[in-house]
Amino acid sequence: MRTFDVVVIGAGPAGYIAAIRSAQLGLSTACIERWKTPQGEYALGGTCLNVGCIPSKALLESSENYERVLHKFKVHGIMASGVKFDLATMLARKDKIVNKMTSGIAGLFKKNKVIWLQGHGRFVSGGTSWKLEVQGEKGSEAVEAKNVIIATGSKARHLPEAPVDNKLICDNEGALAFGEVPERLGVIGAGVIGLELGSVWRRLGSKVKIIEALPTFLGAADEAVAAEAWKIFTREQGLDIELGASLQSVKRGKSGVTVEYKTADGKPAKLECDRLIVSVGRTPNTEGLGAENVGLKIDARGFIEVDKNCRANLPRVYAIGDVVRGPMLAHKGEEEGVMVAEIIAGQHGHVNYDAIPWVMYTAPEIAWVGKTEQQLKAEGVAYRSGRFPFAYNGRALGRDEPEGFIKILADAKTDRILGVHAIGGQASELIAEAVVAIEFGASSEDIARICHAHPSMSEAMREAALAVDKRALNG
Repeated sequence: MRTFDVVVIGAGPAGYIAAIRSAQLGLSTACIERWKTPQGEYALGGTCLNVGCIPSKALLESSENYERVLHKFKVHGIMASGVKFDLATMLARKDKIVNKMTSGIAGLFKKNKVIWLQGHGRFVSGGTSWKLEVQGEKGSEAVEAKNVIIATGSKARHLPEAPVDNKLICDNEGALAFGEVPERLGVIGAGVIGLELGSVWRRLGSKVKIIEALPTFLGAADEAVAAEAWKIFTREQGLDIELGASLQSVKRGKSGVTVEYKTADGKPAKLECDRLIVSVGRTPNTEGLGAENVGLKIDARGFIEVDKNCRANLPRVYAIGDVVRGPMLAHKGEEEGVMVAEIIAGQHGHVNYDAIPWVMYTAPEIAWVGKTEQQLKAEGVAYRSGRFPFAYNGRALGRDEPEGFIKILADAKTDRILGVHAIGGQASELIAEAVVAIEFGASSEDIARICHAHPSMSEAMREAALAVDKRALNG
């Protein structure tokens, strides 16, 4: 039986980062991963790299380029005729990027001497060390671990009314691999995945209808950002989004799907579509983990119970990423992976959960970090707000991206930045400055006093900081 200082179960962003950092710290490390490609080959990277973050961003970029050629190049004096796209090429490009990323992790494992155990991992027994079983194509192998890090990730939440077959009714995996552009596309759920994938296929020609059970749009985002996003997505881009919809039934036909639901005011309604995407959140992957064999505590929703340092209820057992509390974000899982590896090595790993950015890769992008305005109001925190629109930013106008704004919320007494919210071009990149500011306890005055390159999109961050003190220079 092989023995390791650390065995990580799962090789998504949380797991593979935890394994690499453990190895860097001199710990003998193995990582168990069962993911297989459609061709039946084992692959690293989990949901994120294989059927999530990475492939969706590839398709988003392809669809945005197509829309730019069709509708946005004319303002630059660029005329194009007979423009068409080849979906097979788009999908092949996406797959090539995925393969490059997943094979890159295999290279990093080799470089850092991380042993990849291919197959399904589960607990068998415990004591002074943990015995795990890895069930793979070539049979099962027992390994021993002094420390175990559980990073088994999450899967798409399915609805009993809409059984997913990834042909007519799809989750995120099927929605990334349509063989043709559906004429009518239905989406259940107006969250991150629903909006991103819905916008991909809208740009490529689908008529998209999104139904959302909640009465509010993007409830986790700042209200001002959500209102701006609603205006842009529905009025300007033509996404049909209906809130407060109560799903009644989903009927699969020979070549399409019929969704029956009740509107917010209780009236019956029907949605006929060629394909249906179900995007109603994700659930943790904790089945088949052998938790019952060792007494690992898992709550009623399937999450592993952990403390602030991701320690489970068992000695030398940790859980990170989507299987524990907190936002299901790849970068949050990565930070937890580093923290846990460093704690195991005797260091003082730490994650500041107040400085984790959220990003939606729609067009325009949406990003934020820290508190929203509605949260501060609910908590009774006195604050000041500064906001600056990209419509007054020279770089944004040059890029033909005048939509949106950056908004900074600062403590009314100390001026410490409490939250930053952005909707607009390159928001996913711009938010990094705000994350640094919150991590270092910066004030809005600090950002206002920092020289930002001109012309650049980042100037909007400085102007928003100046606006907190009502002294914006360009707006």
